[in-house]
Amino acid sequence: MLAACCIADFSVFRVCLLKLTVVDVPGLCNSLYDALAQYALFYKRLKSIDDNEGGLNKFSKSYKSFGVNQFVDGGVYCKEWAPGAEAVFLTGDFNGWNPFSHPYKKMDYGKWELFIPPGQDGFSPVPHGSKLKVVIRAQNGELLYRISPWARYVVRYEGKVNYDWVHWDPPQTYIRKHRSPKKLKSLRIYESHVGIASPEGKIASYKNFTFNVLPRIRDLGYNCIQLMAVMEHAYYASFGYQVTSFFAASSRYGTPDDLKELIDVAHSMGITVLLDVVHSHASKNSEDGLNKFDGTDSCFFHSGSRGTHRIWDSRLFDYANWEVLRFLLSNLRMWIEDYGFDGFRFDGVTSMLYHNHGIGKEFSGDYNEYFGLDVDEDALCYLMLANHMINFLHPECITIAEDVSGMPALCRPVAEGGGGFDYRLAMAIPDKWIKIIKELKDEDWNMGNIVYTLTNRRCDEKYIAYAESHDQALVGDKTLAFRLMDAEMYTNMSVFTPLTPVIDRGIQLHKMIRLITHTLGGDGYLNFMGNEFGHPEWLDFPRKGNNESFHYARRQFNLTDDHLLRYKFLNEFDRDMNKLEEKFGWLASPPAYVTEKHESNKVIAFERAGLLFIFNFHPYESYVDYRVGVEVPGKYPFLTLSFLQRNLLNYLTFLLYIYRCN
Repeated sequence: MLAACCIADFSVFRVCLLKLTVVDVPGLCNSLYDALAQYALFYKRLKSIDDNEGGLNKFSKSYKSFGVNQFVDGGVYCKEWAPGAEAVFLTGDFNGWNPFSHPYKKMDYGKWELFIPPGQDGFSPVPHGSKLKVVIRAQNGELLYRISPWARYVVRYEGKVNYDWVHWDPPQTYIRKHRSPKKLKSLRIYESHVGIASPEGKIASYKNFTFNVLPRIRDLGYNCIQLMAVMEHAYYASFGYQVTSFFAASSRYGTPDDLKELIDVAHSMGITVLLDVVHSHASKNSEDGLNKFDGTDSCFFHSGSRGTHRIWDSRLFDYANWEVLRFLLSNLRMWIEDYGFDGFRFDGVTSMLYHNHGIGKEFSGDYNEYFGLDVDEDALCYLMLANHMINFLHPECITIAEDVSGMPALCRPVAEGGGGFDYRLAMAIPDKWIKIIKELKDEDWNMGNIVYTLTNRRCDEKYIAYAESHDQALVGDKTLAFRLMDAEMYTNMSVFTPLTPVIDRGIQLHKMIRLITHTLGGDGYLNFMGNEFGHPEWLDFPRKGNNESFHYARRQFNLTDDHLLRYKFLNEFDRDMNKLEEKFGWLASPPAYVTEKHESNKVIAFERAGLLFIFNFHPYESYVDYRVGVEVPGKYPFLTLSFLQRNLLNYLTFLLYIYRCN
């Protein structure tokens, strides 16, 4: 059976041999067998979906039938999966909150359905904007009032603790005007959070992001935004990683139509939009979340201890469950087709891939860590199904894996036996920069170690490089700018104050770290909003511990607009760096060829996309007529970024020869 399944796509053997290049023959055999078995499981599940559900296309379109959906004739069709329920009812404004007047009919496999005919006037019996609840009679007889897992809009009204499910079926919904951009070759990602995208101390809106932030992103030269915290989450301070309603766009920023407009306007600017999707776990909330939806400990999740993440204090999906696969695959499909998202960054992939969720685990690269009993085959199979579905139905979409373990072939096509992702995050790079800045003097920086970290990636798998993301901006941590300049950012960033050694060093290293990461670190680049201009403060959402303050839950874009502050220099450098990549396309080029990593001179030189990059990280030495090797002999033009001539004192950072001095 194993051979029969895998022979369906013989190229799987090639990738397994490629990714398992180890000398240990027994280890190779075991790893090869595990890889083939994983592909066999994927093939078996895919074939089962074809045989029992009419294909992956129909199976993943279940968001159009589950939940509450409007028929063309005005009737309403309701469907839920609640295997542990004794009875299911629909209640709400439409029936005066009578809990028993509209019972669901029990179907096979734990499903329940209800059809409500249109009113005498032909209109829907459940008006747009009315509140609803699913009533579950649990096995112990208790009545549970729940939000449908498939709810498309939930709102927390002032003074209330829990969210309310609001039926979203406007007479006129937003109609997209612009097509999605073509699949990008060079991916320059602006990681964004709508709620903090304003200097004001409040939750910002989709509208604000559309008309005030998108133009900034376009001007900075980013061609992709990654939207965080869009899937509805009850606790704002969770940064969107404790999802309660998977099919609902967060109402705290506006309506679903506002989000659709945001994405459409981004497309009009040629900007690709990715969703930060959280399928690795779910909130433990039961009143307004998935937990104990049917009154049981399981339903969507593993029961017992296996169903709870002990660090995140959240519930873990049972990826082997047929209805969980339907739910999650349909969720991805809905975000693409209803909202126009162009792909996903999958959060917490490491937690999904392993039974130990990566807790307390340091991955050394030994293949036994990736192919063995600790791998959650069902979770990996789900990821393969998800990427296969996206690539089959929407090949223009992009998927990125947040995986710290380095799982081999995660970013190779499913047809080759891989995980199917387009990119993975190069998560070791920001950790390395923090470690260097925290622990080493400037003269002790190791050029070879820097180059190794920036270039250490699996062959033929694409990486998104970044110097820092939202993780480094959170409260309790520090951004690179704050680590480099600390308290002087509050006192010495005016152009009228003397350029102190701390500010001078901080600005120059901030640029150099970002440029070398951009040019050497991967096949795509990511920046978290505000970090491009050295946002002076960490990020902390309103919570009890800070008296519900919004002071740190905002981005002070106004700092870059003030021409009397030095933040504008970092902002302009970031823009010119992206514009230069747009012109030469180094992210879409083969990996750089490093020609020099000189420890005593603190010089790194490499070639990529027809450009020669030379970085001088020495804290006080400068060099004249410095010689480096090049692939093609001849005269090389000396280029500088366009704005360098404006203020040479502040811009001693050059392309083709990058020079730093105190």
